[in-house]
Amino acid sequence: MLTIYIADDEVWITIGLKKLIEKSSFSFQVIGEAANGVTALEDIRRLRPDVLLTDIRMPGLTGLELLEAITGDKSLSTQVVLISGYSDFDYVQAAIRLGARDYLLKPVKQEELNRILCKLQKELTLSFGKESSENSAKDPAVSPGILSGILSEMKTRYTENISLNELSEKYGLSSSHLSILIKKELGISFTEYITSKRLQKAKELLSDESLSIEEVANATGYHDYFYFTKVFKKTMGISPSKYRKELERA
Repeated sequence: MLTIYIADDEVWITIGLKKLIEKSSFSFQVIGEAANGVTALEDIRRLRPDVLLTDIRMPGLTGLELLEAITGDKSLSTQVVLISGYSDFDYVQAAIRLGARDYLLKPVKQEELNRILCKLQKELTLSFGKESSENSAKDPAVSPGILSGILSEMKTRYTENISLNELSEKYGLSSSHLSILIKKELGISFTEYITSKRLQKAKELLSDESLSIEEVANATGYHDYFYFTKVFKKTMGISPSKYRKELERA
C-alpha cells in the first residue's frame, strides 16, 4: 500500500481529498494530515509518506516552502503534488522549478486526481521493484534473536506510529527483505498484523461505555476518527458504534 500525507489549512478540503482518494481505484492510504506547513514537515520526516498533497498557501510554511524543504532533504523521497485555488501560472512555474510532480486546482476533480494517482502509482511501484532487486543481494542473514526482537517490538508498539521503514532502518535491513521475513514468520504482512492487533484492542475498549469512539480510535493508534471507522467496518463488517450496540444487547 502506497502512502499519502495531506497538508491544507481548510479542513473541508482535507476531508474532500480523503473521500476522493477512497473513491479512486488506486492503492493509496492517507497516513496523516496537517493544517500548517511546520507540522506537516515534522510529520513527513517521521512518517516518510510516498506522496504529499499540499496547498500552496498555508500558515507556518507555504506549500512551496514545504516542497523546497522536502526536495532539499536527500533522505526523503516523498513526491509532492501542489494544490491551489489560484490559477496564476507563476505558481505553476515555481512549483515545477522546485521539483513538484504535478499541480491541481481547487476544487479538485476526481478525474484529475485519478490521473495523478495513476501516474504516481506506476512510477512508485516501478521504483520500489528496482530497489527491492538491488537490496535483495545486500541483505544479511537475520539471526533468530534479531527477528524475535523485531516481532516483540511490533507486539508492544502496535498502537504507536510504528512503520516497516522505521524497523528496517533500526535493524539494518531493507524494508522489502524485512517484509518477506515478517510474512514468512507470521503468515500475514506487517500492515495486516498491526491492523489486527489494533482492532482486537479496539473491540476490548468498545466494551467500556465511558470511552467515546474517538477515544477508542486514539488509544489504538488511529488518530483519524473517519479512517478508524472505515478500517473497523471493512474488517468487522459493521461500524464501531454498531459493534458497541451489539455488545450491549449481548
